[in-house]
Amino acid sequence: MLNIINRKKKDSRPYTQAYAFGDNIRMSANKARRIIDQIRGRSYEETLMILELMPYRGCYPIFQLVYSAAANASHNQGLEKKNLVITQAEVNESTTAKKFKPRARGRSYSIKRRTCNITIVLTDVSLFEEILKEK
Repeated sequence: MLNIINRKKKDSRPYTQAYAFGDNIRMSANKARRIIDQIRGRSYEETLMILELMPYRGCYPIFQLVYSAAANASHNQGLEKKNLVITQAEVNESTTAKKFKPRARGRSYSIKRRTCNITIVLTDVSLFEEILKEK
């Protein structure tokens, strides 16, 4: 007797999202959130301009992540970079490296080197515009 497995129908829509994940980036999560809040919901091209002009040191690793996510979108899914929008950007705390700095009279102060995990998700909005035009 044959076993018949019911498989779910594949979604007919193509993939519309691409993401990049930065692990253990040497930056405080609060400082990264200050930058991420400025770019969430903006287009890819506008985001690159904002990140280049912001005066913070943490902009460069985030710039690299956004650029990497766009490269993933164009190479893996064949999406156009001009249609991409940052739909999700989150920052989570990661491991903390702890060191001790020697001070006067045999005391020591702890130094915490914080790191964070950053996730950037880009979505192609041109497909959603086509669906809205059909309705």
